[in-house]
Amino acid sequence: MVILLQFILAIAGLIVVHELGHFLASRAVGIPVEEFGIGFPPRMLRLFRWRETEFTLNWIPLGGFVRPAGETDEGVPNGLAAAPPWKRIVVLLAGPVANILLAIALYALIFGQLGAPDLERVQVLAVEAGSPADEAGLQEGDNILFVGNEAVDSTQELQDLIYANLGDPIDITFERGGRESTVQLIPRDPPPETGAIGISMVHPRIAISGLEAFSHGATAVREQVSALASLPAQLISGQANPEEGRLVGYKGMYDIFSEVRSADITAGAELPAGINTFAFLAAISTSLAVLNLLPVPALDGGRILFTLPELLTGRRIPQDFENAVNLVGLGALLLLMIYINLQDFLNPVVLP
Repeated sequence: MVILLQFILAIAGLIVVHELGHFLASRAVGIPVEEFGIGFPPRMLRLFRWRETEFTLNWIPLGGFVRPAGETDEGVPNGLAAAPPWKRIVVLLAGPVANILLAIALYALIFGQLGAPDLERVQVLAVEAGSPADEAGLQEGDNILFVGNEAVDSTQELQDLIYANLGDPIDITFERGGRESTVQLIPRDPPPETGAIGISMVHPRIAISGLEAFSHGATAVREQVSALASLPAQLISGQANPEEGRLVGYKGMYDIFSEVRSADITAGAELPAGINTFAFLAAISTSLAVLNLLPVPALDGGRILFTLPELLTGRRIPQDFENAVNLVGLGALLLLMIYINLQDFLNPVVLP
């Protein structure tokens, strides 16, 4: 029950941040906001009123909304629909931007606590008992420097060098406690599931400043956005498993959230508190931003698409037509959400 409440608060918080972006942008460009709702209607209670905006609490907790004045009626003076196109685009972009900024902050918090990977060094994370690496004397924490005469500066390069010499003796030079040593071993051919020499490897982490943490956070978000953008093409070409591109609903997200919360609890002192949860929320916040920017009617991206012709040519798409298309798009999205959430029960997400 505690995890369920945490999940509801976490997802609602991400959506409220999204709506807060719309709210602040509306205020910044002079468009009044009639209501800022936490949760979806029906309304539970009116929290307070600030200037022209009513802040309300609603019964359906997984969400939130902002209702600018004249959102779909260009006849309302100073309303959203009557505003110049650049103002409408600013307001529509602000929600996804808020989610991106939140994701960067969460990733920066993670990097600030864990440090950043030193991408020029490779460290042994664990050694399988009885493996070639174990018999040669490699230990957890050793830094791998060379395979033969080839310098190692990435986990992929180390793996490639090892797998290029299956069944043949190789020299591995490593650093331990400030001293360099060399051992010889023979990579297993064929390699078992635990690998040719029986190690798992990582890039060691180094402490970084707060500014560097935000830089790494921005990089993490950029890489996630790039991965999401390239996923459809990878699915079509068969480069990605269809399960990787599966959309999940609230139950699927709850299942994943439960796993990451359990991971945080069982990690104990090995990891800073809440690291896995922060990573989950950062990933969901980034995904929320990307999904809302898709050129689909009723989403922010679809509404921006309707605004671009006016920005470029000065000629506006009729408001009634835009409202009708957005209404149909909203209906289609609701049906899709119902289908996705049903799939969470009929075909539950299988977590690694």
